Amino acid sequence: MWQWLFKLGSPKWFYTMSGQFMPWLTVITVILLGVGLVWGLAFTPPDYQMGENYRIAYIHVPTAIMCYWWYGMMACFSAAYLIWRIKMADMAAKACAPIGFTITAVALFTGSVWGIPTWGTWWIWDARLTSTLVMLFLFAGVMVLRSAFDSVDAGAKAAAVLSLVGVVNIPIVVYSVEWWNTLHQGASNLSLSNTQANPPEVWLPAFFTGFGIFGFFMLALILRTRNEILQRERRADWVREIFRPGKGEF
Repeated sequence: MWQWLFKLGSPKWFYTMSGQFMPWLTVITVILLGVGLVWGLAFTPPDYQMGENYRIAYIHVPTAIMCYWWYGMMACFSAAYLIWRIKMADMAAKACAPIGFTITAVALFTGSVWGIPTWGTWWIWDARLTSTLVMLFLFAGVMVLRSAFDSVDAGAKAAAVLSLVGVVNIPIVVYSVEWWNTLHQGASNLSLSNTQANPPEVWLPAFFTGFGIFGFFMLALILRTRNEILQRERRADWVREIFRPGKGEF
């Protein structure tokens, strides 16, 4: 295991390895998203309370859950860079920020679309909504702070520190509906044993869609990390060999 983790810190090994399994991940993601979105948005029965409006949950719920998981992953990469100076960790952390910003923005937007018919308003300074908005600003702040320095290393260190400081917001996002009495509904019971709230015709398309969305953003992370590797390692012999005339990837 440690040998595998050691290899994962090598830009060359990661670039080669990711290129091999990316086609498989793409196929699996397309199947999951295709089945989940068509099934969930077109064929699941209407909810007895929210009618057809609840279908936006097939996009909102996985992105809302994923935004704080994604921030946690970015913070872990940042910690690895600060502690062990692993440049691959910094590349992955840099790739995480714009993707996390997009995930959080989608979660907020779909939540507002859901909120208009459900709550009668598209926005309120609710604890869950506000803390999620703070997370959006944290992702943006990490990107802006990294680009504010002329030195790549200085920008990486500053962005990593902000990423770690922002971790305090994760439990606030997760437990806000339990700590405060807010407009936002409580945490969803995703247990399969709760068959009354989660019959198979509801949770099965949610399963496909949730993992499909996760696969989509993982593909985006891999692609952005690979691009970052090529940019930083462009003078390395192995990168020049890839793009040697007659042997280029593109």
